Amino acid sequence: MKFTEAMGCAFLCIIAVIAILGLTWLGQGNDFFLYKFFAPKQEAVRREVFEQSKAYRQGAIQELQNMQFQYEQADEGHKTALRAIILHRAADFDPDAMPPDLRLFINQLKHS
Repeated sequence: MKFTEAMGCAFLCIIAVIAILGLTWLGQGNDFFLYKFFAPKQEAVRREVFEQSKAYRQGAIQELQNMQFQYEQADEGHKTALRAIILHRAADFDPDAMPPDLRLFINQLKHS
């Protein structure tokens, strides 16, 4: 085998390895770009389902009721801070899903 034939064979092997790596990168890159596109949509649906779950709703209601109790027990200085926290937490929760007494309490805080 002559030197030029050996160089040609080595060159073809290098080109073949580069081609295989390039095809692999295209396949993996395509998966990444598909994930990048669909992952946020899938996460949004997952979060929406979670927020509609019974456990989430009961936990949020219980947390707001505990805050209502703390608000009623607090002195005037702490009520301002608690009011802001309660209204912030209640803003993400559907008022129709709240018990009537809690809904009334939140409305009173909004208008006071």
